[in-house]
Order: sequence, then structure tokens, then C-alpha cells
Amino acid sequence: MRTVVALGGNALLRRGQELSAENQRKNIRKAAAELAVVHELHQLIIAHGNGPQVGLLALMDAHYTAVEPYPLDVLGAETVGMIGYMIEQEMGNLMPFKDHIVTILTQVLVDPADPAFQNPTKPVGPVYDQAEADKLQQEKGWAMAPDGDYFRRVVPSPLPMRIIEMNVIRMLVDANVVVICAGGGGIPTAYDENRKLYGVEAVIDKDLASGLLAKGLDADMFVMLTDVAAVYTDFGTPKQRQIRAAHPDALEKMDFAAGSMGPKVKGACEFVRETGKQSAIGQLSDLAKIMDGKAGTLISNQIQGIVYGDT
Repeated sequence: MRTVVALGGNALLRRGQELSAENQRKNIRKAAAELAVVHELHQLIIAHGNGPQVGLLALMDAHYTAVEPYPLDVLGAETVGMIGYMIEQEMGNLMPFKDHIVTILTQVLVDPADPAFQNPTKPVGPVYDQAEADKLQQEKGWAMAPDGDYFRRVVPSPLPMRIIEMNVIRMLVDANVVVICAGGGGIPTAYDENRKLYGVEAVIDKDLASGLLAKGLDADMFVMLTDVAAVYTDFGTPKQRQIRAAHPDALEKMDFAAGSMGPKVKGACEFVRETGKQSAIGQLSDLAKIMDGKAGTLISNQIQGIVYGDT
């Protein structure tokens, strides 16, 4: 079964965890162990987030004042290479020697007129407490938004329109290569008046870009992994309920946070509605169970309404 698995950036560097290369390597090693099990049984394509990593590079960049700070598209490309390298190495150490894995730096086309540029919503970088967030907002002019009990920087997140390298990715997948692509939602690019590509100062939502990738590859399954076990209603409150399975029409009528679960739900529902295939949302440690329909939240046209975990 051809499966696109999208790793959340917080699955690679966890909330509140020190943003060190060692911690990232340890987390990717754990992720690789889960992904290798899926690779044994299915045709695997890996996408991933990069919010904490881009934010870290932006902070490091800001402290070196000899040159102007690098734009987000360039920082995104740097993180894609770094994360892809670690995933390739850790996965390669677990895969049969005859199997191949490769990272593709993926450019994703966006519309410069997208209204998202007037309304930053995409979280990047580490989490901050209220005092730190207020200070960064004043000093750097960053837009900040709540993320659970903390705050994160938010940047424009235009809709992904087209994956520039899609034909190459498809050729590799058809040749049974494990491809790591659309990292961080892809590198945001646009065409100028002369039909020349240029980088755009934005971050594309990883889940929406991964959904576009899954549709372009005719994937049978689209799985989004995060740091919670499933989709919940009233998350973080005494009233929270786990959604075990849902029809896309019913799920999309519900309200989820724009900076976290909202894009995942939207990406899952769009994939299911447009392809008739299945999608799922859950946590990394449950990946094998999610593939077997025993964990996470399944989104399918075969489900009637909403099925809760306590029903």
C-alpha cells in the first residue's frame, strides 16, 4: 500500500525540549524505528515538519549582524537538508541494504496574492512564556500566538498550489525508493512576471503540502503524526473526547485550532474527499497500530458521522 507519512516538527524536537542536534538525532532515531516497520509492509513516502528547526536557525541568524538575516525560504531549505540527512542515515541503518532512501529538496508554488500574507498564523520556532513572547514581539516585530500554555512566533502560511519536483518524486517512488520530500511543507516559491521562480518569505503548512503530495502520488493512505494520540473535541479541558473515526464532511464541521490540529483535519478531509482513500491522524509511537486501524483517528468516506473513543 502506497503510504505518505507526515512527521510533525514537534515529533522531531519535542515541546520544551532543548533544541540540540543530539536531541534531534535521538528523536529521529525513534521515528526511524517506527517508519522502518511500515517500510517492511508498505511503499513509504516521508514528509516532515520543520517549525522548531526554522525558528532555531532564525534566532541564530539574528545574532550574527554582519549580514542581513537569511529569508525563511532559505532557512527552510537548510533545515530540509539537515532533517533529511538524519532521517536517511537512521532509516538506512535499519533498512535492508538493497533498499534505497533519498531526500528531495521540494519547491512548492504559492500565490503571492494569497490573503495569508496579511494574516500570519503558522507557528515556527521554540515555545516561549508570556514574558519572552512579549519581549520578542517588541524587539523583533514578530507576530506571536498562543500554543497551549506557551507562545510561538507565527508567520504567513499561503496555500500550496503545485509541487515543482512532483514528476521526479513520482519516478523515484515508482522505482520503490523511499523518498523524503515536501519537508517543512516545501520551500515556498512563486513565479515572477518573466516566469522565473523566486523564494517567498513564508512557511507552507506541512500537512496541506503533504496532502497535495499524497494526491499527486495516488497514495492509498495519508497519515499525519503529531504529539497527541488522536483528534479530540474540547482538547485540554475536562470535556475532551477522542474521535476514533469520522466522515470528512462531519469532521470538517467541527472547530479545531488553526495553528495545530486545524490544518491536519483540513488536509485529511481534502485527501479523503478528493481520492476516496483513507487518512489518519495520531502519534508517532502508534504508527503501526494506526496503519492497522487500531489507534489514532481514521478519516474515511465509509464512516457514518463521528465515532468517539468512548462509544
